Amino acid sequence: MTIREQIEDRERQTLSPHAARAAESRGRKDPEREHPYRTAYQRDRDRILHTKAFRRLKRKTQVFLAPQGDHYRTRLTHTLEVAQIARTVARALFLNEDLVEAIALGHDLGHTPFGHAGEAVLNEVFAEGFRHFEQSHRVVDKLESRGDGPGLNLTWEVLDGILWHSHGKAILFGKEPAGPATLEGRVLSICDAIAYISHDIDDAVRAGLITIEDLPRDAVATLGRATSARLDRMVSGLIEGSTDGTIRVVPEILDPINALRDYLYREVYPCPAIDGAIRKAKSLLRALYFDLVEKPTPEILAGDTEESLERRTVDFVAGMTDEYALQLYERRMLPSPWVS
Repeated sequence: MTIREQIEDRERQTLSPHAARAAESRGRKDPEREHPYRTAYQRDRDRILHTKAFRRLKRKTQVFLAPQGDHYRTRLTHTLEVAQIARTVARALFLNEDLVEAIALGHDLGHTPFGHAGEAVLNEVFAEGFRHFEQSHRVVDKLESRGDGPGLNLTWEVLDGILWHSHGKAILFGKEPAGPATLEGRVLSICDAIAYISHDIDDAVRAGLITIEDLPRDAVATLGRATSARLDRMVSGLIEGSTDGTIRVVPEILDPINALRDYLYREVYPCPAIDGAIRKAKSLLRALYFDLVEKPTPEILAGDTEESLERRTVDFVAGMTDEYALQLYERRMLPSPWVS
C-alpha cells in the first residue's frame, strides 16, 4: 500500500460514518492520477495555499480599513483563524480535517479590496451581480492556474464547500434552502461566523470603538468577558450540539452568539469611524471600475476574450489588495505633478 492508501484506510477506520472520505470523493472535473502520499483533499489544501490569491489576502481588509496598528485582523488572519477553529471542531466530531481545512483556506479568496464595501460596489456596477463566495469559487475553478490550464481542478467537495460557505446563519437555524453537501462544509460555514463574531469584537475593543461593558450583558455572562473564553464557549456549543450527522449549536449558546452578531451589525459596522472609511472606499472603487472599463489595462485585455470586458474588469478589481487599489487609483485618477 502507498502512504496515501494507508491514510485513506485510516480514514475509513477512524472517521465518523457521516464524514467525507478522500477515497470516496466525487472526484475532479479532469481526472488525475492519485498522489503517492497525499490524499485528494490534502492536495487541494496545498494547491490553494500556494496560489497568488491566497498570498494577497494578507493585504485585504477584514473590517478596519488601513488600520493604524499591526494587530488588527486582515482577510488572511481571518482565514487562518477560521481554519484553526474548523479543524478543532472537525477533529472533535471525527470529521475530515483535511477537507475542512481546504475549504477554509479557499473560502474568502474571492473577497474584494476593502472588504464588504468592495463587494457591495461590484454587485452594484456589474449587471450580473457580484457575491464573494461565487467569486471565491471562480478564483479556484478558473482564474488561478497550476500551469497546465485554467483552474486548480479541485475536488467536488472542496468546490461545494467554498461556494456555499456563507450559509452559516441559515444553517444555525435550519432554514437554509440549500447549503454545503458535506458536514465538513457545514462546520466551516458556522466556524466562519464564530470567527468573525469573536475577532471583530476584539478588534473593535482594541480600536476604542466599544468596551466589553457595551456588549449585551446576558451574552457576556454566558460566553465570558475574555476573547478566549467567548471563543471557547462558542466552539464548545457547536461541538456539543452536533450529533448523528447534524451540525448545530446548543440553544443556550446559540442565543448569545446571535445577540453578539446582532450587536455588531447594529452598533459596530455602521459606526461613524467605519462607515466613513467604507463610503470613501466605495467611491474609489466605483470610479476605478468605470475608468478601467473605459481604458482597460494590459492585464484585463490579456484575459479570456470569450468573457465580457466587464467580467474581466470585475475579476481584476476583485483580485486587488487594498494597497494596490489605492496606488492604481492615484496613478489613473489623480493629476500628476507637472514640471516645465
